[in-house]
Amino acid sequence: MNEPRYSAKLRTAVLSAIALGAIALAAPALAASTGGSSGGSSGGTQCKAGMVWNQAKGICEKASSGLFDDKTLYERGRELALAGEYGKALALFDAIRDKQDSDVLTMIGYSKRKSGAVEEGIGYYHQALALNPNNVNTREYLGEGYVAMGRLDLAQAELDRIGEICGAHCEQYLDLAAAMAGDTNWN
Repeated sequence: MNEPRYSAKLRTAVLSAIALGAIALAAPALAASTGGSSGGSSGGTQCKAGMVWNQAKGICEKASSGLFDDKTLYERGRELALAGEYGKALALFDAIRDKQDSDVLTMIGYSKRKSGAVEEGIGYYHQALALNPNNVNTREYLGEGYVAMGRLDLAQAELDRIGEICGAHCEQYLDLAAAMAGDTNWN
């Protein structure tokens, strides 16, 4: 049977719509299970920057208090960063004791880049790749940083490397390809 062929742009748009629908459907459950998407909501309120929701106590506590392990700080910080709360995310990442972790450095870079410090973010991506050269999330975000700087040649090199690691159909490859094509819905 012949399969229909779709353009990469259309495929990306469809995958994005599916992902956004899944996120919209999952958001209420995620908020209920984590104490809110900011890592600090209770009854509609959010913790301030540098604070983390302590589910057991039902209160916001300082991220730097030592009460939270690095994994918890990373997960909550990542949720904030992906929700566009870059300053709050950076405050949690700052409280992480072991910053020599590829994923932590990647999300610090992501938060810096998305808040306007593109070159500083790229510096963090390079640190992350020195620890884990096959981190496709880091490579995607680095490529997106290069797109923001107008360096499509460097973004293409990252796209090629992502293709080598996970193929031309993985999410990171499709997202970076869409960013490079100028698709405004890619992120």
